[in-house]
Amino acid sequence: MTDQYTFDNPVTRYPATTLPPLDLEAPGTEAEMTPKPVLGDETYRGSGRLEGRRALITGGDSGIGAAVAIAFAREGADVAISYLPEEETDARRIVDLIEAAGRTAVAIPGDVKDAAYCRELVESTVRQLGGLDILVNNAGKQQSVESLEDLDDQQFDDTMRTNVYAMFWITKAALRHLKPGSTIINTTSIQAYMGSPTLVDYAPTKAAINSFTTALSQQLAPKGIRVNAVAPGPIWTALQASGGQPPEALPELGQQTPLGRVGQPAELAPAYVFLASPESSYVIGETLNVNGGMPTP
Repeated sequence: MTDQYTFDNPVTRYPATTLPPLDLEAPGTEAEMTPKPVLGDETYRGSGRLEGRRALITGGDSGIGAAVAIAFAREGADVAISYLPEEETDARRIVDLIEAAGRTAVAIPGDVKDAAYCRELVESTVRQLGGLDILVNNAGKQQSVESLEDLDDQQFDDTMRTNVYAMFWITKAALRHLKPGSTIINTTSIQAYMGSPTLVDYAPTKAAINSFTTALSQQLAPKGIRVNAVAPGPIWTALQASGGQPPEALPELGQQTPLGRVGQPAELAPAYVFLASPESSYVIGETLNVNGGMPTP
């Protein structure tokens, strides 16, 4: 398999496999998925770009967060991941991969909907890694609902707390530990610009993340702390296979992109590495779209 530096045709870099109509119970795990998402564990090649850095990645057990955790470790960073207790199997695999790269791995299970957990997550990371230089707010909740009348208050609140409140709580707790040169990277989505009719609770949270990123970046830039975001398009993850999309829509996921295929988490990781590294020192308040060519504002 090719690594991230290999020149090839992006249309065929990963197979345009017709995905099965999976319907896993949320939150879903990659251990249950066929085909499994490509995380870069067999391909990502590090070059010391994050040597000695200490990172916290929420939702780091699977999907985009897991791919970023693998890449960060291979670039020289020690990594803490948060995840739901039900995702322990996936989390253990990522911990093993971080440690195989010769880096320290910290696994902190819990639910980011809980403010107290979010604050302790940061403090536990700092205690165990000796500090914090990179924060990746990536954990997310996405459950498709056909009609607004069927979207109940509990789901709306859970989506807001997972996607927006947790980002606020974790970032606020992290600020006193972040020194000049530190970075914050938030995961937003193509849904911030092109909201799907079945995701009327999820899409607004991603627009909020965009605005939070822009506003906070202006506040923190004079302190030497950079804030940016990555906006994925349709990516094959457990989030999609456990209710993020209607099961019948999964076989066509990603086919609407100019590349004509679903993206893989491994294709997101280099964007996070770039934004976390000093190479992007003049990039502030930016949302980097990784979506297979779907036009965005």
